[in-house]
Amino acid sequence: MSRAAVAVLPGELDRLIRARLDARGETFVQRLDEAIRSVRREVGRRPGWAEGGIRTLRDLEREIAVLQKFLSRNGHQAGMPAAAPAKEPPVEAVRPPDRAPRPALRSFLLQTLYRWRMAWRSERVDDFGMDPVFFEATKPIVEFFYRRYFRVEARGLNHVPSVGRGLLVGNHSGVIPYDGMMVSAAVMFDHPSGRIPRFLAEDMFSNYPLLAPLFTRGGTVRACRENAERLLNEDQLVAVFPEGTKGIGKLYRDRYHLQRFGRGGFIHLALRTRAPIIPTAVVGAEESMPMIAKSDFMARLLGLPYFPITPNMLLLGPLGTMLAFPTKWLIEFGEPIELPSAVLGARDSELRVNRYKEEIRARLQEMINSLLKVRRSVWFG
Repeated sequence: MSRAAVAVLPGELDRLIRARLDARGETFVQRLDEAIRSVRREVGRRPGWAEGGIRTLRDLEREIAVLQKFLSRNGHQAGMPAAAPAKEPPVEAVRPPDRAPRPALRSFLLQTLYRWRMAWRSERVDDFGMDPVFFEATKPIVEFFYRRYFRVEARGLNHVPSVGRGLLVGNHSGVIPYDGMMVSAAVMFDHPSGRIPRFLAEDMFSNYPLLAPLFTRGGTVRACRENAERLLNEDQLVAVFPEGTKGIGKLYRDRYHLQRFGRGGFIHLALRTRAPIIPTAVVGAEESMPMIAKSDFMARLLGLPYFPITPNMLLLGPLGTMLAFPTKWLIEFGEPIELPSAVLGARDSELRVNRYKEEIRARLQEMINSLLKVRRSVWFG
């Protein structure tokens, strides 16, 4: 019974019907039937209630008809006994609307929505959030950027081990981590083993709207010592960029000049896991999204370490924040560097860590300079 129907009655009749309907559970239908008979009696004794009582009587009869039909259809599954038949036929026999198609349609729409949402994802991901279904679905897109868009030329792939752990240490650049994706793609598409390196991304990429979950599902791992150490202990290839945000945040005039390698965390990582270090030089990424200026106001507003201003944004608008210029890329993998275990436990360990860090930085800078010398064009290599 609707609340509007009760509201039209005088206060005493309203109280009477509410008291009749105050039962719950298995006697609800019987109480409705008693309320109908009670209203009929009260309407017969009190002429002043005739109009509101008849209106309420019709509402009650419609409600009990719907409930009786529901109970008979479900076979009293809820344990509710069927209501006693009314002594008098309803004043207006109103057939309740057939609502059977509605649950079926709702279920169909929900299943369709679920299938559409799960088309590019799986119900199981690895411990770092990589989705195998999403990865396989987006692999043709990555291959298009690798072979057609950036036309990457990979060298020294024979230095990448086919099995076992390895630490790819490269130079960093670009607003979007295309360099990490292309380094991984070079091993995945052109190395005989077809291994999938996992590259570590800075925390700032976890805050990118829309892109952050795509990076994670595509295999990117948040950069921290625990994640890198666990991946290496599982004998995987891990790509790291020791420059960090200093590398991707440098202006175009400082292109291909390696920034400071921090405190040498990748050296400690290689020593703890006994992983060989493979210097990886990337040329072409600096010109794909050249940063000509920074906006401190936008950086504070968005909570980012910096907000880049690039020609891509000036020419392409919002699309330029994600789309790079189609420059020609060169990637070279250097000879593996095995660090001696004698560094561990030595009193001058930090001094030796710094020395190894600077040696690898100098080696990587030499590789970058040699690639720049052989490159004739930014766009055609």
